[in-house]
Amino acid sequence: MFNAFITEPKMLQNLNDLGYVSMTPIQKACIPLALAGRDLVAKAKTGSGKTAAFGIPLLMALHVNSMRIQSVVLCPTRELAEQVSAELRRLARFAHNIKIVTLCGGARFVPQCINLEHGAHIVVGTPGRILQHLQEKTINFEHIKTLVLDEADRMLDMGFYEDIEKIIAKMPQKRQTLLFSATFPKEIERMCHEVQNDALHVSIEEEATTSPNITQVCYTVEPREKEAALKGVLLESDAKSVIIFCKTKIGVAELQGYLLDEGFDALSLHGDLEQIDRDEHLLLFANGSAQILVATDLASRGLDVKDVEMVINYELPQTMEIYTHRIGRTGRMEKEGMAVSFVTPREEGFFEELKESNFAFTCKSISDLNPTLSKPKKALYITLCIDAGKKHKMRAGDILGTLTKDLGLEAGVIGKIDILEKFSYVAIAREYADKAFEGLCATTIKNRRFKIWKLG
Repeated sequence: MFNAFITEPKMLQNLNDLGYVSMTPIQKACIPLALAGRDLVAKAKTGSGKTAAFGIPLLMALHVNSMRIQSVVLCPTRELAEQVSAELRRLARFAHNIKIVTLCGGARFVPQCINLEHGAHIVVGTPGRILQHLQEKTINFEHIKTLVLDEADRMLDMGFYEDIEKIIAKMPQKRQTLLFSATFPKEIERMCHEVQNDALHVSIEEEATTSPNITQVCYTVEPREKEAALKGVLLESDAKSVIIFCKTKIGVAELQGYLLDEGFDALSLHGDLEQIDRDEHLLLFANGSAQILVATDLASRGLDVKDVEMVINYELPQTMEIYTHRIGRTGRMEKEGMAVSFVTPREEGFFEELKESNFAFTCKSISDLNPTLSKPKKALYITLCIDAGKKHKMRAGDILGTLTKDLGLEAGVIGKIDILEKFSYVAIAREYADKAFEGLCATTIKNRRFKIWKLG
């Protein structure tokens, strides 16, 4: 229980309100050590609860009355940085006026500078953009007490080592440094020696292990059979949230095209997409406006989409580590998940390695498939986009109030509401989407008219 290490009543109450009933292994191992001020090197995969493992001690150490940047969290991607920021804000509800700023590329630089001028307690961001702010002298790290390197191995894979060194050079030598990594290559060991002081090592994840809640199934197929086999799996399962992994961006585009032609609501995620499109596709998938996300391994780590029912390895990855991260997108928070892998003759060698590494598969033939649907169902929700966001002081309550009080919709037909910087998105149950769209076009929100459009 959290009260074994935390005495702050408001923090405990907030954790309880957020559903943090018991600690995950990484939280139980790290929180007391981090609260004691120790440097940590922790081995933990995405989805293990590591954000709270470093977030709770980080927040407890803040001097809220001092509007200075006291903590920095470095992340490899914008998506992960935004997820970490969102979770820290939830954890920070126990105290008033904790300000968390997210600094990532793909967003305009000047508005970030203006935001920083008003002060902040915590900065979360990617190394490249944070270094740019340091070089432009729009940020000051003289008062940093805690540095967190989240998914450090991935940051090194992406070539951020020198940027991280330059960022740390602008921080006080006397600070706490918490490093989280899924793997421990030699570069990580070198980084630990250079940036930490007498760090304690915590290892939670065992090699080649997955959640016991994930059922792993494989189908041996010829390449020419894969599309039909995929369609059969999707129609048999009727899963409402599926991530399908391909090795290449071209493979993602081709498979998405096939699925769209077959009537499935499928979105894509790969490195060639503009950031605004990546954000929008993730948002639509997460709020139930599309059942399928076809992705490269960009989505295997750092994305925290809740309630993914199934992961499909349309093409097997090249390493066991990537396989583990891929299927780790499902079966999270003690929920049941399914991981399906298609194995072609060329992939049988790697598949044998997986079986020898304690991955437990149920092997089936495509002749075993028994689709329960004759055609794909449409997504449960349709998303409406509103031409106003945080910049316009838009709040989720403003949109919810207009939909329920002014337009007469039941709260149960309104799904997730996301407020971004310039736009807001609201998921509406499909059968009520037209009513909501027409109503919002004809009325005002906060006494103002905004442009409204449907996505997808």
